[in-house]
Amino acid sequence: MATSTTQHHRSGAKETAAAGVTIFAGVLLFLSGSLDFCRGLMGVLEDEVFVHTPGYAFEFDLTTWGWIHMLFGAVAVVVAFGLFVAAKWARILGVIIASLLIIANFLSVPYHPIWSLTLVAMNGFIIWALCVVDKDSVY
Repeated sequence: MATSTTQHHRSGAKETAAAGVTIFAGVLLFLSGSLDFCRGLMGVLEDEVFVHTPGYAFEFDLTTWGWIHMLFGAVAVVVAFGLFVAAKWARILGVIIASLLIIANFLSVPYHPIWSLTLVAMNGFIIWALCVVDKDSVY
């Protein structure tokens, strides 16, 4: 009898930890999406804010980069709210949008290097947090 109680206690702790990691990933995704949306807004409204890098292989008009970051940022914020309510679709889309944000931020390193690399690391942690949790523990 005592063994089953101990086992049940461990299971409850595991579920609590899994829910905590998912909520933390949602908060980070919300922050990352908000920051990307703001950076995109800066690129659309005032593209002289960014450093111009001549001869960059993946060079786009900075207004185009702004729209890309605004779109990804808005989707990330919506997915973050899905993570807050523990929606299954949000975990899958969270990994996808964080991957796309990593690519977009990596490609925009020449325009804002420190900001981009910080968001690449943050999105990498989001992907880890959403993938490490057993799906049966949270949902």
